[in-house]
Amino acid sequence: MTNNAVPHHADRVFSVLREAEPSAAAEPSEIAASWRRCLVNHHIDPEKTEPPAVLSGMELRHARDYAGRLLRAADPELDRLYGLVGGLDYSVLLADRSGAIIARRVRGGDEDGCRNWRLWTGALWSEDIEGTNGVGTCLAERRPVTIHRDQHFRRRHTQLTCTVAPVFNAMGEVAGALDISSFRPDPTGRVLPMVMASVRDTARRIEQSCFHAFFGRHLIVALPETEDTYSTPLLAVDSDRRIVGATHAARIALHLDDAALAGSLVAGDLLATLPGPESGSFAEAERAVVAGALAQSQGNVKAAAASLGISRATLHRKIRSLRLQPRHRTVPV
Repeated sequence: MTNNAVPHHADRVFSVLREAEPSAAAEPSEIAASWRRCLVNHHIDPEKTEPPAVLSGMELRHARDYAGRLLRAADPELDRLYGLVGGLDYSVLLADRSGAIIARRVRGGDEDGCRNWRLWTGALWSEDIEGTNGVGTCLAERRPVTIHRDQHFRRRHTQLTCTVAPVFNAMGEVAGALDISSFRPDPTGRVLPMVMASVRDTARRIEQSCFHAFFGRHLIVALPETEDTYSTPLLAVDSDRRIVGATHAARIALHLDDAALAGSLVAGDLLATLPGPESGSFAEAERAVVAGALAQSQGNVKAAAASLGISRATLHRKIRSLRLQPRHRTVPV
């Protein structure tokens, strides 16, 4: 959409209310759905001219303190991401779960522009206040989004392009959003698929760092990748082979929730629910856990079975079906 259409932006926004379903609107379905939320649920005026609110110094310090673990994990990754996209006129921003920007990487010559557009530390970008935007809509929908120029709800923001991915903490919860934004983007959006891949990868790396730091004294098991490409499937297992932690992707793949994890779920119990080797990714997850138990027991099938909470006969069947062999068997087969 060209800038000539910007004066009619409000008309386009309100047009979604005339459609029976968001998917029937002229805009992409996810944008139309967000615009409808902003109009019907949040009662936001698309013509509102005020810039986003900014936290006070004390409020920002409190937000950064609360997000301390996330900031420590994200700090080197923000530098790395900025090194990839800074030359494309993008700034790198990290928001907390409320939509407040708590860290940034901005080119020196862009500081005035970023301040003007509120691509700045302390700015509040929640969807229920600012309407459809990268950070706010990512947090509202818990998925990666790109909001390009006049896909923003408020006319004030229609010169921006934002590509954002959610960042999950060690408990599988949304801890914040990783954003790259530009106030002078390429109108065609040709680089957006490339920068989205970089943002997703960086968000996953931050999640992994948070998970390893939180469960540093536990065995970390990496499961095969799932369709959820913006979270890494990891399990944390204690010395008794009880699953004590799982990332967002692992919880979805293995149907885990806080109640299941609080119930001292033994890895063997989980293995008993997994399909057989022909099931692809689940078989690989099972293989990783069984192989880890055998490695820790140095091939002692009896000890490995005990650590997994299953019988020796069951473990033998698992070993045969998965085509595994203990390296050093210290008990008779």
